[in-house]
Amino acid sequence: MKSILVCGAGGFIGGHLVKKLKKEGHWVRGVDLKYNEFSKSPADDFVIGDLRDQIVVQKILDQPFDEVYQLAADMGGAGYIFTGAHDADVMHNSATINLNILHYGQKAGIKKIFYSSSACIYPAYNQMDPANPKCSEESAYPAEPDSEYGWEKLFSERLYFSFHRNYGMEVRVARFHNIFGPEGTWWGGKEKAPAALCRKVAEANDGGQIEIWGDGNQTRSFLYIDECLEGVQRLMDSKDFFGPVNIGSEEMISINGLAQLIMNIAGKKLTIKHVDGPLGVRGRNSDNKLIKEKLGWAPSLSLSKGLSITYQWILSETKK
Repeated sequence: MKSILVCGAGGFIGGHLVKKLKKEGHWVRGVDLKYNEFSKSPADDFVIGDLRDQIVVQKILDQPFDEVYQLAADMGGAGYIFTGAHDADVMHNSATINLNILHYGQKAGIKKIFYSSSACIYPAYNQMDPANPKCSEESAYPAEPDSEYGWEKLFSERLYFSFHRNYGMEVRVARFHNIFGPEGTWWGGKEKAPAALCRKVAEANDGGQIEIWGDGNQTRSFLYIDECLEGVQRLMDSKDFFGPVNIGSEEMISINGLAQLIMNIAGKKLTIKHVDGPLGVRGRNSDNKLIKEKLGWAPSLSLSKGLSITYQWILSETKK
């Protein structure tokens, strides 16, 4: 049994991670500003606390944890990240959390730490063509992320590897590509495309209309939560590979195509109205060559399967 700390345990990915770690028999402490809004956490100890506060961080790092998972960040979907209205908070809050966790984690003697970076670190200039984006790990430099969220993630990647070089901390860094699934935010402005579209389709009457930001030809890939956690575990268990590495699907789809797939799952015929809205880059897709080479694995669950599960969950939530 390992002693494990999950930062951001009240969030979507963190909540699922705590459940997985508890099923494996580990002792888990979770910390977040809030409890998960959709299910009770099975964590052995759940601390409500602000990781921007050095005193809080010192208190939760009261032992040399075998593993720490740092998932806490100020983030959301395109409606939150790409308007520019939250840039200062996104950069300040997330950077402060990472600085605190590493500084006091090193002093506490934590044995291994995972950091969740993002595909948003990749240069905008390599993602102009929706049919052929470049997101291989080495393409991150020269750096030009399309958002301040991406810049902060890139800075924090370098921060973690600096602590590895200077203090010998065993770090692991993965770049997540649009993780989705049940118990994720599906309304309120911070939801991401799969959840937002599932909600819109679920709430629409057959023969009705839904809105999509932009022309809908922008492309993305989306990874189901269980696949994400499997990739994280394989990276953490790796003896000599630290990352950064993509954890994402290579099943690229346009946003129009994503909406149509969800309509098919719902059994509804709807029309799409394209409206102005924040978009991000024109194309993005995970490149899984490195994860296959280093870990002998890559995600394989189809987008359709993951969306079917997620749509049914969001449909049930809309009826509450």
